[in-house]
Amino acid sequence: MKTDESTPPKSAANEERKLLSGPRPRMLEFVHAFRVFLEFIRGFRKLHFVGPCVTVFGSARFKDGHEYYALTREVGKGLADAGFTVMTGGGPGIMEAANRGARDAGGVSVGCNIQLPQEQQPNAYLDSWILFQHFFVRKVMLVKYSYAFIAMPGGFGTLDEIFETIVLIQTKKIKDFPMILMPSGFWNPILDAFRQTLFERGTIDAVDFSLLRVIDSPDEAVRQILGIAMGDFGLTYVPRPKRRWFFFE
Repeated sequence: MKTDESTPPKSAANEERKLLSGPRPRMLEFVHAFRVFLEFIRGFRKLHFVGPCVTVFGSARFKDGHEYYALTREVGKGLADAGFTVMTGGGPGIMEAANRGARDAGGVSVGCNIQLPQEQQPNAYLDSWILFQHFFVRKVMLVKYSYAFIAMPGGFGTLDEIFETIVLIQTKKIKDFPMILMPSGFWNPILDAFRQTLFERGTIDAVDFSLLRVIDSPDEAVRQILGIAMGDFGLTYVPRPKRRWFFFE
């Protein structure tokens, strides 16, 4: 596993909490804003050459041997076979399974890890990874380079990533990239609750449900992603960007 040469120092573990703690002296706010800017630049530099990605969201709690882990591993393998880089949050569980599947197929596997008090470690199946201090910077990177998103079972973190991404699609901040939910047995009860509450009370429209595709088959998920990426968004198999010496790449 390759390591990230630009890992933030451990002393920065509470930086996001400080940022969100309310007003501080203006100079501290400026310095923190500059650190956030540098974190974005680190992400852009690190991920510029990863190629067309599909981001897989999911819980860190499902270990090897669980049915969701096995399903996600098949998803990662199928994506890599189709030529996509598999991007995850870089941690254990579902994230590990997707990266492992990409490794099974000889594909490219990258992770956007997050610095947490419990020290979430990058999984062993990453070709490249980067560690972020701020959740919002990490989420930008998980969205920026992807042509599609696959949401496997997860908790609050996974739901947060799904909702933020689907809002970006709904409000046309990003293109209408497919958001695939797998498997149906996990997501359909949640969607039914949305229909019985949010839809019936008019807080979302029927068209909003069309942004979510519930699929059980990894092969079908990959077929839909590949068809939409190449048909609707013009993705083709072209050489990846070249590294430039004058950017110290």
